[in-house]
Amino acid sequence: MVKRLSLRVSGQGLHEVTDEVRAAVRESGVREGLCTVFLQHTSASLTIQENADPSARRDLETWLNRLVPERDPLYTHTAEGPDDMPSHIKAALTATSLSIPILDGDLGLGTWQGIYLWEHRRHSGARKLLVHVGE
Repeated sequence: MVKRLSLRVSGQGLHEVTDEVRAAVRESGVREGLCTVFLQHTSASLTIQENADPSARRDLETWLNRLVPERDPLYTHTAEGPDDMPSHIKAALTATSLSIPILDGDLGLGTWQGIYLWEHRRHSGARKLLVHVGE
C-alpha cells in the first residue's frame, strides 16, 4: 500500500510527521513489515530524531545552518532567493527517504524517536510524502 500525504509546513525547521506516518501504517493493516517514507522534494529532507526535548532539534538546526550558510558567494543557483542553494545542499547532506520496521501493527520507533520533515526553505508550502507499507 502507498499512501500519499500532502503536508503544509510553516517554514524552516524540523516538523514532526510521526502521527501522519503512523496513521498510514495502521490504515494498511500490516502487522509485521517495513514502512518506507519518501519525500518528493529537493529542498527538504527527512530524519528520525529525539521527540522529547525541543532543544535537541534547535541545536541540529543551528548546526546545519552554520555548516551550510546562506549568501555564500560561491553559490550560483540563487533564482529563488538566498535560501535556494543552501536548501539543496542541506537536503543532499541529509536524507529524502527513511525505512522503519513495523512491529505489531505500529512503527518500530524507540521511546524518544520521532519522524521529522526537515524544511530547509524559509517560506511555507505543501510538501508531498509517499508512505509505502509492505509485509
